[in-house]
Amino acid sequence: MIDAPLKRLLQGLRPDTGLVILTGAGISRESGLHTFRDIDGIWAQVRLEEVATPQAFARDPARVQGFYNARRRAVLDPTVRPNAAHEALVRLEQGWRGPFLLVTQNVDDLHGRTGSSRLLHMHGELLKIRCADCDRVTPFEDDLDTGAICPDCGAIGTLRPHIVWFGEMPLFMDKIGEALADTGLFIAIGTSGTVYPAAGFAAEARANGAVTLEINMAETGGRFDAGLYGPATQTVPTLVDFLLKEVR
Repeated sequence: MIDAPLKRLLQGLRPDTGLVILTGAGISRESGLHTFRDIDGIWAQVRLEEVATPQAFARDPARVQGFYNARRRAVLDPTVRPNAAHEALVRLEQGWRGPFLLVTQNVDDLHGRTGSSRLLHMHGELLKIRCADCDRVTPFEDDLDTGAICPDCGAIGTLRPHIVWFGEMPLFMDKIGEALADTGLFIAIGTSGTVYPAAGFAAEARANGAVTLEINMAETGGRFDAGLYGPATQTVPTLVDFLLKEVR
């Protein structure tokens, strides 16, 4: 529910205000995908140092490929579908009159599958692979093994998940920085706010004069102007309905 202080904060926005949205694993949880940092999350089951760093891939590529093969299969499970929060963000993108950018930390394809088009995957995409030799990115939905041949350059054993591992630079940082510099409203949805550089986006937007809003199951302790708490499938559609109706 949108309380009175939040209503006043949002109603003060211009209809052509720039909008940047950051989503994290929390928005996909209700679609059936595990988050990373919850008590039952992925990093509670396996150490990130063993599967999500360049050093891990160099040391044991078969284990890393196996980990991402399992995650790829999970995303492709027929029971995993976009939810009401993903759908609401498509409505917002289509109805918002100002500049709009959706940045996701998620490596699943649920935003794109729903129809989001002004979308950047800053941590890569699980349903794509990249060649370490020619750097070409290719859509891919099968299991990947260590002896796979690059379809572009023919190199053997150079293919890896198109995922930004710990210690690597996230993608599209220049474009994200430009959008944060011009935005009047920044919304973080379903993200723990602990992994940089994404954890600094709210402060960056706020320093440039933007209103900052957190949507999550509970407060994360981040410095936001306001928060909306509860399941994403309830809070995000509620917020989108309000923005499209009241910011005019």
